[in-house]
Amino acid sequence: SLLPSDFKSIRIDSFKNDIKITAEQSDQRMYVGYRPGMEIELTKVVIDRFLLDGNLKIATESDANVILKGTLADFKRDALRYDANNNVEEYRIKLVVNMTLENVKTGALIWKENGFAGETTYRTGGSLAKSEAAGINDAIEDLARRIVERTVEAW
Repeated sequence: SLLPSDFKSIRIDSFKNDIKITAEQSDQRMYVGYRPGMEIELTKVVIDRFLLDGNLKIATESDANVILKGTLADFKRDALRYDANNNVEEYRIKLVVNMTLENVKTGALIWKENGFAGETTYRTGGSLAKSEAAGINDAIEDLARRIVERTVEAW
């Protein structure tokens, strides 16, 4: 771990949903997608990932050295590959969060990340086919892994 030696525990606030699902359509983006409860699932997976990593223990706000706060800013699902009939064969899912890590005792901002993302691709047919829900779960796992690495390894 590249964390200072006095950082032993972390509090993870529940991620907030800041996705604007009623945003106006544009040529760049025809719709804004969202799966209800995605921010709750993300919070659980991030906590589990910190437990698996073991460098910081999960604590209450009064016992923690640092606190991680975040908002789920965007959910994108883009078509990557089409078949001869113009049906989508492969999608990319990207979850974007804005987050901060703060020192609980001093209130000082340790780092801030806007537009921090996790992603995955999934196919809709063939032997490697996955459902959209499985693709979203993979993107959440990827994002949680990146959040833990950003916090612990300071990359």
